[in-house]
Amino acid sequence: MRIHSLPIQLVNQIAAGEVVERPSSVVKELVENSFDAGAGQITIDVEQGGARLIKIRDDGCGIIKEDLPLALSRHATSKIATLKDLEQVSSMGFRGEALPSISSVARLTLISRTGNADCAWKINADGTEQGFDIQPDPHPQGTTVDVRDLFYNTPARRKFLKTEKTEFAHIETLIKRMALSRFDIGFTLAHNQREILNLRPAATGIEQEQRIAGICGSEFIENSVKIDFEASGLKLTGWVGVPTFSRSQQDMQFFYVNGRLIRDKLVSHAVKQAYQDVLFHGRQPVFVLYLTLDPVLVDVNAHPAKLEVRFREGRLVHDFLFSALHRSLADLRPGHNVGQVSDSISPQPELESLPLRSDLKAKSVYSNPYPHQALLPLNVEEAVKTYALLYPPPLQKQQQSREAPPLGYAIAHLHNIYILSETATGIILVDAHAAHERVTYERLKQQFQAGPVPSQPLLLPIKIKVSSAEADLAEQEQEFFSLLGFELNRSGPETLILRSTPALLGNTDMETLIRDVLADISEHGASSRIQEQANHILATIACHGAVRAHRRLSIDEMNALLRDMEQTERIGQCNHGRPTWIELSINDLDKFFLRGQ
Repeated sequence: MRIHSLPIQLVNQIAAGEVVERPSSVVKELVENSFDAGAGQITIDVEQGGARLIKIRDDGCGIIKEDLPLALSRHATSKIATLKDLEQVSSMGFRGEALPSISSVARLTLISRTGNADCAWKINADGTEQGFDIQPDPHPQGTTVDVRDLFYNTPARRKFLKTEKTEFAHIETLIKRMALSRFDIGFTLAHNQREILNLRPAATGIEQEQRIAGICGSEFIENSVKIDFEASGLKLTGWVGVPTFSRSQQDMQFFYVNGRLIRDKLVSHAVKQAYQDVLFHGRQPVFVLYLTLDPVLVDVNAHPAKLEVRFREGRLVHDFLFSALHRSLADLRPGHNVGQVSDSISPQPELESLPLRSDLKAKSVYSNPYPHQALLPLNVEEAVKTYALLYPPPLQKQQQSREAPPLGYAIAHLHNIYILSETATGIILVDAHAAHERVTYERLKQQFQAGPVPSQPLLLPIKIKVSSAEADLAEQEQEFFSLLGFELNRSGPETLILRSTPALLGNTDMETLIRDVLADISEHGASSRIQEQANHILATIACHGAVRAHRRLSIDEMNALLRDMEQTERIGQCNHGRPTWIELSINDLDKFFLRGQ
């Protein structure tokens, strides 16, 4: 057949195949347009899961009458004009594809009014980009887009829609995620004339946390750390869940780049690294995070639906995210409130050292440290009720004369496993083995990282066959390998020779490790596999070296461990991600015994 031009409507329908996957895709594109219009309130009405009706109304700046036909034409936009604009996009939409694509697969009506106009103007579209009839309308300032009978003229695509309940669930999830990105905007969502969401603008920090609690649940806020880090022109704010508050799925992970919700392998890798030795196996962290950076440093034009981005300085972004999250989790110690961690944490006043350990100092008390640790299994609560009365001696005079440290003072060793400690606000239970394991592990890591990594020569050098690209990469990263205790040299176009390895790694499969490290560097610009391998060995050493369960500890030994815990990073979990301690406040104890009721 001869080459010919496609009809405009068909071109728009092809574009719709990328932009309009399902009703929620239409909602996303239209709500993002409302964001760009400066809306303060957005109302979304949906019927039959969006298949019958999607109506989105905002109070934004509106569109002038003369521009309405252009708004419904391909690649017509007010948001970019030159290549330079495209390289530093700050708006949510910019390609000019959404409205004509939607109109080619649905019955679309656009009504809009600017602030100084005498009336609004209404226009209908069918994707042909011609035959527009513009009529006046009493609509107030802002814009309404009415989309009916989605895929009415593409029945094959309509068959792919799921049930009404499923399609609306996608829309509701989407609006919740978008509401997390713009606290300054109010959102109302209705389905079949029934209001489902009504979120008012959230200006203050408390109102923002209330919105997050309404979307993610109150437990998320109670078990999360608010962070605020800034470095190298990058800023990361938001909330990250403590490691003991995790999920089996990745359904509570929200990451925004300059206000845009995205999915990105680089981001996922950085988060995974930050949680790697504090999260229980198979669990997923929870977070709501906002990365702000110069629009020049991120390409938002990498995906038709703008769900993925491409960072121009990927390694910088990765290392920044890892450092910010790693530090926020490390700072979760007794005495640090869950709720705020930032890059400007003030040093806290210290207490005098205890007579039994002159080299340790305890941090000053905060109210209710680690509130998430109060989530106790019933058997532990029963143990506390039973044993609290069996160990009634008051605090020693020397302890009574000073303010109690965050984890208090030991009063019993329950079943030779759990330390029972009395604090100023209640009691603490500590798994002695798990806590000592984390303390030992962190000290071993510090020693390992403190100086040059000890290296040992191999009796027989290992020849590793790689691709020429991998050999080039190994040559470029020779200094990186050397600092970690490897002597790795190129001996041919596709051959590497490994002569020395870090002494700590022992009988590790070095050839596989080197290949995996090179793959990581190629994919992410960095690799933590060597450190992870070393940490795994150190964790094993710490586990075997920690105090064993059922070994009876003296009061002095228990207090020494409590003081160590107060000074140790990531002490909330052992090396395997299990909690090391939990708290019962006096109020919790009163509830158990119905006091005051």
